[in-house]
Amino acid sequence: MRVCVIGAGMSGLAAAYALRERGIGFVCLEKAPDVGGIWRQPGAGERGPGYRTLHINTAKSLTGYSGFGYPMPDDYPLYPRHDEIAAYLRGFARDSGVLGHIELRTEVLSARRDTEGTWTVVSRDADGAVASRRFEHVIVASGHHTEPVLPDPLPQGSGSFPGTILHSLDYRDGRDFADQRVVVVGLGASAVDIAADLSRNAARTVLSVRRGLHIVPKQLYGIPCDEIAEAPWFNEMSFAERRTFVEEALKVARGSLADYGLPEPDHPVFSSAVTISDEILSRIRHGAVVPKPAIARFEGSRVVFTDDTSVQADAVVYCTGFRMAFPFLPAGCPTGADGSVELYRRVVAPDRPGLYFVGLIRPVGSVSRLVEAQARWVAGIIEGSVDLPAPDGMREEVTAHLDAIAQRYGRTQGASIQVDVGPYLAELRDVLKV
Repeated sequence: MRVCVIGAGMSGLAAAYALRERGIGFVCLEKAPDVGGIWRQPGAGERGPGYRTLHINTAKSLTGYSGFGYPMPDDYPLYPRHDEIAAYLRGFARDSGVLGHIELRTEVLSARRDTEGTWTVVSRDADGAVASRRFEHVIVASGHHTEPVLPDPLPQGSGSFPGTILHSLDYRDGRDFADQRVVVVGLGASAVDIAADLSRNAARTVLSVRRGLHIVPKQLYGIPCDEIAEAPWFNEMSFAERRTFVEEALKVARGSLADYGLPEPDHPVFSSAVTISDEILSRIRHGAVVPKPAIARFEGSRVVFTDDTSVQADAVVYCTGFRMAFPFLPAGCPTGADGSVELYRRVVAPDRPGLYFVGLIRPVGSVSRLVEAQARWVAGIIEGSVDLPAPDGMREEVTAHLDAIAQRYGRTQGASIQVDVGPYLAELRDVLKV
């Protein structure tokens, strides 16, 4: 076996398929009991970013492995649930023939490149047996929902709060909080999903928001937003024209966020991650979710906000994101000194030959066709039909990308993996010569 793939979620399965398609020997190591990544976790009752009400935010026609000839079933809704996605990924692994290459319940402990240029991967199986194997190449497809991030420090008085404080990583089901008073912190995808879920179960749901974000419905003018993002007519516009188009559409679709009691974003569209939601603004309008500013402090069981208002609370759910971490890789890989991800075309580690990352991106749109293209590109590199520039050339591309990202989003770890679907897909197709 020439290649080790780490992870059997959507990205890992794409990498496995691309390798098998070219007849390249590989093994895929997955620490969970089944394939599917975060999509299988809610059904399995496991700790992870998935929760019971989780749905995809991208249209099924653009989210399945259409490039691999394996679309999602016709009877799936436009935005399938987590269990439907998990079943789809399980079916793909079986029908594509990659399932036999996957070792489940196998955790990667380390991956190191030796002086001979090969990679030694140390793993541990479900019985605790440790194995060490050598590969020419390693493909990391373990995702970026790794370490939960909480405010540091937590607000004053949190240590004496008598209720429950948890991160969204440990949230499963709104029914667990029936008749409780809950404060949800954040305005990202998980925060608005969890607040909407809680609002149907909790006695009261408060949404604490420090900074305004653009909330975008799943469809604009009756068209799924990810379909708009990839439409030729949209991508023929200049960046400024695309931004204006979306901002005008949002005025029509939802009006001003201040009218909902939320802070207006301090940045234009496409200068930070957007929050996709059809529900949260409706739940606020119906009084089921009450917006509040950031938490200033805790006073016993009372949560006090920066506007000096307060509420009694039984639980606080921090939906404050994740920090990427790859504990099995050498320190500082694939991130630089400032935490930014430093990968050539968001895939190749310039200074570590044979190491690739598939799915370590945050697209404005659906990820699946991007990981299909990434996987095929990596397979071509391994096969020898695709050439890479010299390390200096790759580092120049990384620097240019991070400079452009800093101008648009700021220089943060999360921003460094942000990509626009249409342009990035065109870039990958160019290097693939297809």
